[in-house]
Amino acid sequence: MPEKSFHPRNKHKNGYDFESLTKTNPHLNSFLFENSNGHTSIDFSDPEAVKTLNKTLLQKHYGIPNWEIPKGYLMPPIPSRVDYLHHMADLFDGEKNIRCLDIGVGANCIYPMVGHQEYGWQFVGSDIEKKSLEAAQKNLDAHPFLKNAIELRQQSNANHIFNGIVKEGETFDCSICNPPFHSSEEAARKGTLRKANNLNTSNALNFGGQHHELWCQGGELLFLKNTIRESQYFKKQVTWFTSLVSKKENIRPLKVVLKKAKATRFKTIPMEHGNKISRILLWSYQ
Repeated sequence: MPEKSFHPRNKHKNGYDFESLTKTNPHLNSFLFENSNGHTSIDFSDPEAVKTLNKTLLQKHYGIPNWEIPKGYLMPPIPSRVDYLHHMADLFDGEKNIRCLDIGVGANCIYPMVGHQEYGWQFVGSDIEKKSLEAAQKNLDAHPFLKNAIELRQQSNANHIFNGIVKEGETFDCSICNPPFHSSEEAARKGTLRKANNLNTSNALNFGGQHHELWCQGGELLFLKNTIRESQYFKKQVTWFTSLVSKKENIRPLKVVLKKAKATRFKTIPMEHGNKISRILLWSYQ
């Protein structure tokens, strides 16, 4: 993980200090090995290894010692998730009195938990799936200091993003989103196989992710087009709307939709983490 790829405030910009991490969680030792480059690492295709690494990172760097995630759910890469939050913090010049909406908070609840610990922000996390919210709530219940900082809400209508979640009269400084990237279950399966090939493993089944986490009809592009269109009706309640965009070719059609929606400001922030290249799309009506 080269330093230039990560935000300057990212605690993981220089890679993983496994010697230090194993002092925090000795159990991590059982997953370490020396890779072909002669560096200590873990098998990133092994969900138990990645889960143990995540638990250790959250405990050591963010004061979250009891994080859990159900088997089969999307395993978040902590460094890139944190990077998103650092870029959002730049919008507000370090202001701590920030209220953020996490669309698709997931069972892992990473953005709200880390966002509060790193910056003191308040969060509302929404999700379409009840089981994801139940798992996220267990993480919150295991850390009482997060009780008054993070609220979870279920989206009952799959056709809506903000409607049914943002209450009348309430405001948010920003919204964040890690959208389902794929357009079908088959596309998600192929994406998982590519990911496995990139890691030189045949163990493709080890990459977690539920249906709503990985794919939706129309994929990332249609999801974000709908997000932009619906955002028009909440332009006075959310200062900055943002989302990750995995495919560079989606930016141009999304900018067309933003112009039609009469967004007054929009921009992209590139993010490059190892082999993964992504970007954040931001827009505002204020």
